[in-house]
Amino acid sequence: MNRTYIIAEAGVNHNGDFALAKQMVLEAKKAGVDAVKFQTFISSNLVSSFAPKAEYQLQTTKQTQSQLEMLRELELSYENFIELSRYANQIGIDFLSTPFDMDSIDFLRTLPMPAFKIPSGEITNKPYLMKIAQTGRPIILSTGMSTMEEIAEALELFDSYSRDKITLLHCNTEYPTPFCDVNLKAINTLNKAFGVKVGFSDHTQGIEVPIAAVALGACMIEKHFTLDKKMDGPDHRASLEPSELAQMVSAIRNIEQAMGDGEKKPTHSEGKNIPIARKSIVAKCDIRQGEFFTEQNITAKRPGDGISPMKWFDVLGKKATKDYREDQKIE
Repeated sequence: MNRTYIIAEAGVNHNGDFALAKQMVLEAKKAGVDAVKFQTFISSNLVSSFAPKAEYQLQTTKQTQSQLEMLRELELSYENFIELSRYANQIGIDFLSTPFDMDSIDFLRTLPMPAFKIPSGEITNKPYLMKIAQTGRPIILSTGMSTMEEIAEALELFDSYSRDKITLLHCNTEYPTPFCDVNLKAINTLNKAFGVKVGFSDHTQGIEVPIAAVALGACMIEKHFTLDKKMDGPDHRASLEPSELAQMVSAIRNIEQAMGDGEKKPTHSEGKNIPIARKSIVAKCDIRQGEFFTEQNITAKRPGDGISPMKWFDVLGKKATKDYREDQKIE
């Protein structure tokens, strides 16, 4: 059974509060995910003072703030991330964080992260991609807003990597993503085109879409979560609360088991029901020894522990070797 790697995207849903961020690590662990992921940045390195907010950010944060001012309120220190990494390791959950600037790449290299997660917005940032490629760490590359050509160009910068060190995440960069724009079939498109592992970074509301992605073969799921959707901040409304995150994890684990190995055969659990549900050839009425079996005196009824009705024409026209009562199995 292939096991889906599930990432709880804490992102900036800590609202710049270290204690809240640490609580999110614990809640992610309780929900049963494999990793908790944050976003590491120095605001002034990430956006200019002229950068506008996205539409969804305008709807969920202070109207008078610039994007830079908003991000400054959501920024954690490098020291905070060192402590979060230690805490995650202590309680047994992988720590990940996405760097959003060059200095943060250098900093995150010092932490024992199992991979570098590259966000959709950096897929066309060649210096950034080259710097991450130099780390030699496995990469998880989100592909929101991207064309196939842009993805191919980004992957060229990781040409020294073996295919098993690269995971693409199909993604739509709208918060929340309309169901009509999810395009889950692109998971298979990416896999066939690039020959690497493919997962799904989900920004829809609810849990059904990531579950469907696993059924379509996604090897990794990333999903935003928050301690409270009603909190102020850009991403809370498009996130799951801890109980919902746990439900998603449970559902994905069930789907993994349900996928099976693809071989069509009776399973152990249903084997006992074969004689109960199937039928045997039986006497439709009393039959005397020496009479011929005809469509007027035999029929098919449960249970299925006698001669299968698939042998119908082998039985028709044969002589009864003994007397049969109605419903008695033909031998």
